[in-house]
Amino acid sequence: MAPAIPASMDRPHFIGIGGAGMSGIAKILAQRGAQVAGSDAKDSATAQALRSLGATVHLGHAAEHLAADATSVVVSSAIRPDNPELAASRERGIPVVHRSDALASLMDGLRPIAVAGTHGKTTTTSMLAVSLAALGLKPSYAIGGDLDAPGSNAEHGAGEIFVAEADESDRSFHKYAPEVAIVLNVELDHHANYASMDEIYESFETFVGRIRPGGTLVIAADHPGARELTARISGRHDIQVVTYGESEDADVRILKVNPRGLTSEVTVTLTSGKILTFTVSVPGRHYAHNAVAALAAGVALDLPPHNLASALGKYTGVKRRLQLKGEAGGVQVIDSYAHHPTEMAADLEAIRGAAENSRVLVVFQPHLFSRTQELGTEMGQALALADASVVLDIYPAREDPIPGITSTLIIDAARAAGAEVTPESDQAAVPGLIAGMARPGDLVLTMGAGDVTDLGPAILTRLGR
Repeated sequence: MAPAIPASMDRPHFIGIGGAGMSGIAKILAQRGAQVAGSDAKDSATAQALRSLGATVHLGHAAEHLAADATSVVVSSAIRPDNPELAASRERGIPVVHRSDALASLMDGLRPIAVAGTHGKTTTTSMLAVSLAALGLKPSYAIGGDLDAPGSNAEHGAGEIFVAEADESDRSFHKYAPEVAIVLNVELDHHANYASMDEIYESFETFVGRIRPGGTLVIAADHPGARELTARISGRHDIQVVTYGESEDADVRILKVNPRGLTSEVTVTLTSGKILTFTVSVPGRHYAHNAVAALAAGVALDLPPHNLASALGKYTGVKRRLQLKGEAGGVQVIDSYAHHPTEMAADLEAIRGAAENSRVLVVFQPHLFSRTQELGTEMGQALALADASVVLDIYPAREDPIPGITSTLIIDAARAAGAEVTPESDQAAVPGLIAGMARPGDLVLTMGAGDVTDLGPAILTRLGR
């Protein structure tokens, strides 16, 4: 039986219902029987998937979209105060609920696993969701990306486990009380909300402090920020701390990662001392580490490690995480969500390992003015790992422009690092530009968190001519 729907969530209205985080919560509520409605700026496959579940999805934002009998209005931190539906809710006295509070309410009465970290959250959450489902445990899950089809970012399952991606960007992960928490890494990002690493550490300490007594923290042993966090929470004795990684002092130690084309074979020593080897069906050492974190979290819930390792092998990727979009003219086009320098370097190194002697071409779209201002030089340096790059204008998302901050900051840094870079402000020109650069055997990455992902099909079409 599904957990009871909170009264405020009986007839919710979501502003920006098509977003990755919002749509997942809306989907679960619809599956539990709530009368879900909402609005989004444009139609999408995700909106269609929600409609198929009985949700009402309006296009555009207008006060009249808010039904008179709405019990709450759900918002994310990206919704601006002047949104007409948000203004109407305040005028009518309809409660406004943040996305994180809505998600937290869905976990009540269940056994939550919350996956946190600056990078790798979506992949690790997806690995857990897929493997637990493969074991027949029928988990509920909420992920920041689609597994294999629009709307597959969330599911209401009949089992007792709920796997959730825990977002640190706006401190919303402070709302969750997991039985098991994973911290993959800790770095400075989201510069509009965090001014220093100390603020980041304090935020993650608060998240760890929310782990239920008797629960488990699974945390990276190799990452400097994660090790610092482990030291900072060493005084908490009511939870178990399990470290993982290649470091000699890791509790779950990675002994070997063998690349095998677009897959990897991973060998680990478990806390029991047993050695286990299993396959990760996506390339890259960082994805192997994500899989080991998922394995350690499942073991913390008393799942048999050999069964879980076998189930992890059924994970074949999530949209936008080194997702193969197709091949044309002997050129493969792959989509990458990487937008932070660490992520960019990791994905490029993974593709380098799989590409062997093939050239790697990148179409990169910077994400956020604030991130570019703080990390633009490092982004440019990461692009030096590619054979050639096309750099687009900054995707603003929720931000207003910052005077003087443009893609030129990245381009100059990339060229200083010896990279071959072509600036391009017109996205419509990119398919032709790439077709002129690419030759059979090359790999093309569309990289970034914005709408650069839409270029993949157009590039394939142009290559196919």
